[in-house]
Amino acid sequence: MLNYLIKIEYEGTNFVGWQSQKNGSSIQDTIEKVLKKILKSKIRIIGAGRTDKGVHAFSQYASFKIKNKIGNKKIFLDSANYFLKNKLISILDIKQKSKNFHARHSAKLRTYEYLISNRQGSLSINKNRAWHVKKKINLNLLKKGAKLLEGTHNFSTFRAASCSAKSPIKKMNVIKIVKLNDIIKIRFSSQSFLQNQVRSMVGCLKYLATNKWNIDDFKEAFKSKKRSNCAPPAPACGLYLYNIKY
Repeated sequence: MLNYLIKIEYEGTNFVGWQSQKNGSSIQDTIEKVLKKILKSKIRIIGAGRTDKGVHAFSQYASFKIKNKIGNKKIFLDSANYFLKNKLISILDIKQKSKNFHARHSAKLRTYEYLISNRQGSLSINKNRAWHVKKKINLNLLKKGAKLLEGTHNFSTFRAASCSAKSPIKKMNVIKIVKLNDIIKIRFSSQSFLQNQVRSMVGCLKYLATNKWNIDDFKEAFKSKKRSNCAPPAPACGLYLYNIKY
């Protein structure tokens, strides 16, 4: 069997999420149907990250195994994207990998980006693609809160009740925050994340940066390790799987 890795971009608004589910159309199912059509074989793909309903991706990765070699990369990409274009999913690249490569378990670093549009006027271009926050965001407070999240910590406050991770302890690399006009981009990098962790962290950072909390309230919620002390999570529409490094 040959092992392949594909790089994928998608707009997640109209999907139930990455993973195959019975309650609606998933990105995984949509891609598998197209691969079956063009490769004439039933394909099961393994995603590097299980993005939730409404979450987007600039660089999702998935691996799959097949008996026959994919000879022409250009033909493969053109064929797959022909059937995927109306779904707002694109396969950007394909590479052959070693037999023991695994899209999820072989990942060394995952980066998620969260987009906030901080303005009064409603969203048009970024509708369903950013979190619209009308209240003025204090960028300095946002950065102070983000600094506290860096390093190795117990992130139980930001962990969904349904999270299946063995441990709530994760190492958060440097959190980068950039503001351009009314768009604020917050980029989080770690080897792995807890379920709902990024959206929950952004929700708490927003409470801090809009003066709903002070810095001590933020620290207390974080250190409590209690989900009940978490601010409402940021909506899925602003979250992007930005990149994965192997």
